[in-house]
Order: sequence, then structure tokens, then C-alpha cells
Amino acid sequence: MHIRRKIQVSGLVQGVGFRPFVFRLAQEGNLAGSVMNNASGVTIEVQGRQEAIEEFITRLRAEAPPLSRIGDVSINEIPCISDHEFSIIESRKGEAVHTLISPDVATCDDCLREMLDPADRRFHYPFINCTNCGPRYTIVRNIPYDRASTSMAQFQMCATCQAEYDDPRSRRFHAQPNACWECGPRLEFWSSADRMLAVCDPIAETIAALRAGQIVAIKGLGGFHLAADALNTTAVDLLRRRKHRADKPFAVMVPNLEAVEEFCEIGSAERAILSSLQRPIVLLRRRESCLIPAQVAPGVRELGVFLPYTPLHHLLFTKGGFKALIMTSGNMSEEPIAIDNDEARGRLRELADCFLMHNREILLRCDDSVVRASGSQVHQLRRSRGFVPVPVFLHKKIPAVLAVGGELKNTICLSSGSQAFLSQHLGDLENLAGYGFFAEVIEHLEKILEIQPSAIAHDLHPDYFSTKWALEQGLPLIGVQHHHAHIASCMAENHLDGRVVGFSLDGTGYGTDGAIWGGEVLVAGYEDFQRAAHLEYVPLPGGAAAIREPWRMALSYLAHSFGHDYRAEELPFLKDIDAKNRNLIFQIIERSINSPLTSSCGRLFDAVAAIIGIRQKVNYEGQAAIELEVAIDNSSPQSGYPFELTQDGDGWIIGVDAMFHALIDDVRCSVEPGIVSARFHNGLVDVLANTADRVREQTGLDRVCFSGGTFNNLYLSQRLQKQLEQNGFTVWTQREVPCGDGGLSLGQAMIAAHRLRK
Repeated sequence: MHIRRKIQVSGLVQGVGFRPFVFRLAQEGNLAGSVMNNASGVTIEVQGRQEAIEEFITRLRAEAPPLSRIGDVSINEIPCISDHEFSIIESRKGEAVHTLISPDVATCDDCLREMLDPADRRFHYPFINCTNCGPRYTIVRNIPYDRASTSMAQFQMCATCQAEYDDPRSRRFHAQPNACWECGPRLEFWSSADRMLAVCDPIAETIAALRAGQIVAIKGLGGFHLAADALNTTAVDLLRRRKHRADKPFAVMVPNLEAVEEFCEIGSAERAILSSLQRPIVLLRRRESCLIPAQVAPGVRELGVFLPYTPLHHLLFTKGGFKALIMTSGNMSEEPIAIDNDEARGRLRELADCFLMHNREILLRCDDSVVRASGSQVHQLRRSRGFVPVPVFLHKKIPAVLAVGGELKNTICLSSGSQAFLSQHLGDLENLAGYGFFAEVIEHLEKILEIQPSAIAHDLHPDYFSTKWALEQGLPLIGVQHHHAHIASCMAENHLDGRVVGFSLDGTGYGTDGAIWGGEVLVAGYEDFQRAAHLEYVPLPGGAAAIREPWRMALSYLAHSFGHDYRAEELPFLKDIDAKNRNLIFQIIERSINSPLTSSCGRLFDAVAAIIGIRQKVNYEGQAAIELEVAIDNSSPQSGYPFELTQDGDGWIIGVDAMFHALIDDVRCSVEPGIVSARFHNGLVDVLANTADRVREQTGLDRVCFSGGTFNNLYLSQRLQKQLEQNGFTVWTQREVPCGDGGLSLGQAMIAAHRLRK
């Protein structure tokens, strides 16, 4: 007896090979019916034996194409009709079909086998792809997502490629970047910024340059990389000098998992994410026997490692035999990554000795994503290539809002219904190029997602470029406090409603009182928040200069805890700081000259790192805090330094005087920095856990959310979570979006949407 079912599937199911997958599944089950795109996903009708339809529905979820992401599935019984075949129905002209664009993902195993098969017509073709892999987001110019709306429009498919494209039984059915040696993009090798060489094998020329210790600018999926042999210390030092990147770690690409294991320790979670379609950079603890020189990632225990994700990467390793290549963003520090050939030759001519380029246009910059595993969970540190523009799926529908993020590590967010679309990592907006990229991405996402926001959410800081941009747009504005947005971001990702106790710890955020917040405990929901506790205020001497020079914060905390008469010369870290500069800092603190008050947790870490001699000046954001965590001596349990917790009205102040007195006593007794760091971290965990208890007594809340860049510190976050859970709290952290400012825009969008609704 035959039955017929109508199945509605929502989610990321268009442009990812879902319809041909359904077609093949139906044929294997001898089912009749059809599949077609609709405004929210895909509509399937299947008719046949009940057992075959039940198996079809089971396999629909279990075997879905790798790039798809199924949301809701609804199944309804409908009358049988007289069809005997299964067909793919094209969308009718003018019919509303909303397509979620897939991210750019790594070359699949099938394409890789073909590329390495001498008998295959795409042998060694550096742009091989299919429906399951290759470029998507970075080549889309407009919607609907078809070849004419991508940067592949200039390449007319040959007859063989066209036949694959038209055949629903082929895995290249409607693969928009489909191409081959005869009809697709080609490589070019430039020996300098103004000289292209007519060579037979541009990859071989690139390999020779890398072996000679040269820096090569290589065009990838989302922009240019600057590549160098990671085992060549001379090349590494040369790249650092040219890029003006004194200490910030470089990412390293290695050929396979076996090579990763040779350099680093990896667990099952790291192994899975390294091999995933997204191919992010994964932070891994390096082995003591690691042959990659320390100057690749100075001052840290971890290496940022990733595997090849384009055919070109695989060919470089297959032909070149490299053990590891530095693959860092093709830009000068803090600028957007270069994507255009002419742009790259202009901007990178002082950085690169030669260029490996191609003639397929990149339409949108997209840096590599960065993740870290903690136990079985993977946490996003930078969400970009491979993950964007897959939405964060929300637990309820919200109005269309544009949230423009913060100033550093910026992302933007567009909400629509039950989906929130975060942009790729846009970087810092402190320069003109970064600001231009920011505006470009907003325009592009609004166009390809067909979202017209009803309001703009922005940070309260009046001098942020993102805030200034928002003020010029003529739409209703909703200002959102920085740390409230952090907590709302964590709540949204974890589908939480109501109110939570939010620990929002970071370096900088504009407070509602005009001070610089950053060590905050909030009682928060989406609509509003109360400040339940915070680190006590101290001056930030010199403003932004104190962020670059942690010794200034050290003096600020010393002056706060001991008074200006404290004999600072007794502390070793001050020997290299001129007495005039020390006196100047004390004077501007005393007179409140360019010394705004701050409760920043990041600045507290800076002060401790400076006092114990770890870092007096930083070369990249968070460097002092990172190195302070690296220094921890955890060989034996250490009791934490004491912090004070005093009531202030309805809230609490976390005081630091007792902690600094104990810390200074240890420094004067020449206690090892690793032990001092451990005691500091342990003391901070203790006082934060104690604060949570006090807030629970007042509010009855036992749900805690962690957010803010300080929670990238695994020692702190893991111990605090464990302590809180032992005390009866449920703790929620962030995995799908960064806990730092890269996730800020999601929280802004959620808060603005709820205020609009209210």
C-alpha cells in the first residue's frame, strides 16, 4: 500500500546540494514525488511504500550533505497522485526564494582524490571543487545564488563541466564555482610587484622561492596570505621585521594530522575540528620536542595550527614537501587583509618578495577562523572563514535589527526572525581601511540576506567609529552598554530567557557612569541590567597609553593600595623605568589629568604582569595577560591572594588592596613569578565565586553566564566554572561565537530587538 507525505525542511538547505541529495535518496527508495526550493527552505513530496518513506525520512537527517544545516522538519500526510517518477522542480520566475549562502569550506576528499589522480581530467587543477566544497560566501556578488551572481560569471563552462552542472546525479549539480583546466581560473606567478613571469608551473616557482627563504604573497579563498617556511628562522625573522609584528604569534599550516602530532599535543576534539570542513586555526599546546622555532610564537605555549583547505594549499605541500608553512594574513598589522591582485601588489610590495595570484576575483575579505578546544568543547576565538555566514539559530523570532559591534575585533550582526547573522571578523576600526571594510560588509550582508533593519544597535561609547557610523544612518538608534551586550550574547547562544548572573570581564567598555568598565558582575536579562558588583575603580594614567604600557597600571594600583609615598624603587620591575616618568605618572594620577577611572579586569592583569617582571610594554592586545597565564606554576596547589568584598548600597565592590599587599610581600621575598601568578589567579577565582554567592542571596538566581575577553584565559575560566558548579550554580559559556568583542554584536542585536518589542 502506497502513501504520500509532504515534508517541509528549513535551515541551510539551498545551494548546498540538498535537492540532488533528496533526488538520489528517493531514487534509491523507489519513491515518486518532487523536491523544490521555497521561501524558507525546501519542500519535498514523496510517494511509495510506508517502510521506504520512513527510511527516507530517517536518512534525510542522518546523511544530509556536509554543507547543509537542517533546522525544522515538518511532515504531513497528503493524498496520493498518479506520478511515477521523482523530479527536481526549478523555482518559478519571480517566486520568493530566500537562500542562505554557504560558507567557504575545505576541499572535500572526493575532489582531493580526483586532483591527485593522473588519469583524472582535473589532475593538479588548483581550483577543483564540487557541491560539497570550495568557495561560496567570498565569491557571491548578489542573489539569487547562481553563477551569474558570482565572480565565476566571467568563466564560461566547457561542455563537460556544463553537463556535470546540469546532471542531478552528479555531485557538481549546480555547483556554481564548477570549472576545469579548459574553462576555469588560472594561476599567475609574479617575481615582484610589477613583473609577471610566463612560467609553465607557477606552483613550482612558488616552492622554489619558499625554499630560498623568501616571503610569498599567496592568494587564497578570502584574501592573501604571507607565506614563509616555518622551519627557516631567517625567513621568520624577516617576515616579523617587514610586517612590524614583534611578538604576536604566526599561524602555521601543516600538511596533515600526522604532522600536527609531530609538533603539538592533540586530543579528540582538536583532531575533529582540525579535519572539519571549516579548517580553522586551532590553538594547540606545543610539544617540548617541537621543531618549529620559538620565534614563530614567542612567549606562549600554544601554536596556532591549521590544515590545507584549498586545492592550491594541498599542491604546495604535495609538490614542495614542506613540514610547515607560516600562513599569516596578507596585510600590515591591524589593516584589513588584501584581496585584489592590484591592491595586493601595491600594499604588499614591501612585505613580499614574489606573488602567487589567480584571476578569480575575491568579492569579500574573510580571514581564517581561530578556535580552541577545552575538554570536549570547541570555543570560537575569531569566527570567520568556514563559519560565516551560517546564522546563529535563536530560540524565538525577533525583529530585524542591525547591530554594529564595538571598536576592536569588530563584527556586525543582522537579525531576521529566528536567525542572527554575524559577519566575519572585521578587525579593528581604528584606521580608515578598517572603517571602509566595516561599511562594505554591512552593505553586502544586507543585500545577500535581503534584510532591511528597522533599527540600529550600537555601543554607548561616543567615540567608537561604529557608533559614529550608526548616528549618520537616519534609522532609530538603540544604545547598548558594552558588558550588558556581552552577557546577552552568551544568553542568546544558549537559548536562555529571564535573568542571569553575568560575569563580564574584559579590558575596556564604556560604563553608564562614564567610567571605563571591565570587571563587572551584572544581574541581566535582555531588556535591562543592574550592576551587582565590580572591581574597584583606579585611574587609567594616560588613557590608551596605559593599555600599551602595563607599567603605568602597575603604578596606578601601587598608588591606590600604598599611597604615593610608596617606595617604588624597591621593586625590581621599576629599575628600567626612568624616575621622571614614574613621578609624572604619580602626578597625573593625583591631579586626575587624562586618567579616567576604570574597573577593568584586563588592566588588573596588566598591572600584576608588570609588577612581577613579565611585561612592561605590549606589542599586541592582551599580551601581558596571556603571558601572565603562561607563567602560572601549577606544580603544587597555591592558596589565592586575598581580595576584599565590601557592600556598596545594593551592590558589592571587589577591592584589591589586600591582594596587592600580599603580592608585593612575595615579590620583595623573591617568590617565583609562576607562583605569584598562580596565587593571583586563584585569589581572583575565590572572590568571584564568593561574589556569586552574595548575588544569589540577594536575587535567588543560580544561573551564571561568562562573557568578555578575559574568559579566553582557560586557567581562570575553568577553575571559576568548576568552583561555581560545586557551589550549586549552572554555568553557561560561549562556543558558537567568541566571548570577546567578536560576539558583542549578537548581544547588541538581542537587546535592541527586545527593547523594540517592549
